[in-house]
Amino acid sequence: MTIVEIRDLTTSYNDAVPVLRGVNLKVEQGEFVGVIGLSGSGKSTLLRSINRLIEVDGGSIVAPANLLGGQRDGVIDILKLKSSELRQARRRIGMIFQQFNIVKRLSVIDNVLSGGLGYQPAWRGMLRIFPEAERRRALINLQRVGLLDHAYKRADELSGGEQQRVAIARTLMQEPAIILADEPVSSLDPKLSRVVLDILKRVCREDGITALVSLHTLELTREYADRVVGLKAGQIVFDGRTEDLTESVVDAVYGPSD
Repeated sequence: MTIVEIRDLTTSYNDAVPVLRGVNLKVEQGEFVGVIGLSGSGKSTLLRSINRLIEVDGGSIVAPANLLGGQRDGVIDILKLKSSELRQARRRIGMIFQQFNIVKRLSVIDNVLSGGLGYQPAWRGMLRIFPEAERRRALINLQRVGLLDHAYKRADELSGGEQQRVAIARTLMQEPAIILADEPVSSLDPKLSRVVLDILKRVCREDGITALVSLHTLELTREYADRVVGLKAGQIVFDGRTEDLTESVVDAVYGPSD
């Protein structure tokens, strides 16, 4: 099943040179897609367009209507959703950032619980009062990322790799259909990078979650991605199996523009 289809996506900043130029991409449920390209090629813009952290100039982003909850049939265009429907869609679109984006003064479990706020009344989040079932779910997700013993520590007591694992557990609280990970391990050393990516890929496999992951090295891309999308100057110049990521393809993605 297609989980997201991007059609002719175009955007630019400050009416300058386009960052994305007519991008077309279809991603199937359960795929773990690595997104590669030079800095400025449009990787982050592409990922952030899917959940509308960035508004685009044109095109469409089509997803199953059940992304909004329930047993809805048909498809929706995420770019056309109004505020209430966009909030519903964002509950099912997890986002993992390079700098972890957790609240370091809060406990680990409180950070994880915040991932489920989209399903709770607003006052619960303000008062940090969560149902017991939600707390159990948070502890289960912490166990899944290997941090159950750290549940009641302050988040700033954890290492960078552990903080990123908290971010994964928080994202799992959303029960996402898709996870967008924007350079999730670029600030970690190679050993910790593999620990985090091992966990991310495992939970995606276990839950049938689709992942689009921007990675900063070809080595990690080849090791973890099932499929690779290469961006150059805002256009897709490669979309194929990881084993087809040959040196000539790498040159096309990372070499100088014509």
